[in-house]
Amino acid sequence: MNKKDFELKNLLDMEVNSRNNECELTQERPDPLFIAKRYNDEYISLICALFAYGKASLIIKFLDSLDFSLLDEDEKVIRKTLKNIYYRFQNSKDIQEFFIALSRLKKQTTLNELFLEKYLVNNDICEGIDYLINKINDENPYTSQGYKFLLGSNFKRDKEKKIKLIGNAAYKRWFMYLRWMVRKDNLDMGLWKGVRSEDLLMPLDTHTFNVSNKLGLIQRKNCDLYASYLLTTKLKEFDKNDPIKYDFALYRIGQEKLI
Repeated sequence: MNKKDFELKNLLDMEVNSRNNECELTQERPDPLFIAKRYNDEYISLICALFAYGKASLIIKFLDSLDFSLLDEDEKVIRKTLKNIYYRFQNSKDIQEFFIALSRLKKQTTLNELFLEKYLVNNDICEGIDYLINKINDENPYTSQGYKFLLGSNFKRDKEKKIKLIGNAAYKRWFMYLRWMVRKDNLDMGLWKGVRSEDLLMPLDTHTFNVSNKLGLIQRKNCDLYASYLLTTKLKEFDKNDPIKYDFALYRIGQEKLI
């Protein structure tokens, strides 16, 4: 490791250590994980993660308005309760159908078990995510522009049907969800079993992407799946077993405009 990387690793390690506490998750320091940790539930956490786009304070406000106990209610109750609820690109119908899809799945299995069915083939988290997207769509075959944005599209594949690094979105919200579920510290919940931290990919939002470029961790113009792969690969030089531990620190550095 060269001197620049050594100094950068020390800087980021200090940020990770200083921010690895629940004081980072408050109403005044908004992050969707603040709501997810209140419930410690994989299904509720997925809702929190997939609605995590836009201004952080508004995300928290919206998530705070949701009644997550609806996941255990009759579908008529779900539709009635959510009939006037909307968020940015999702209208009330989108949100109703999303809750219904998750409610149906929750009665059958865990998201952890579903994810493992495909992840364990090659320890590929993208395959696991792709399978979850399929299962949610299969459980409730509803579609709209807002719903597709919320859930995400299936990964683009090559002729051999392998997921391509180039040409795919960054899947920030899904990767963030996996960070919450797989890692276990004072921030992340570690609710899942059977998934290795070293297989996770960095969740790239605007803040993390810009900071990573400024710090020289990556040099990429597009915030996409390949950028996430490149950043993860670089951070494995700092911690090969847990490169995603740097995610929250990089995000806060960008959010707080520290560089």
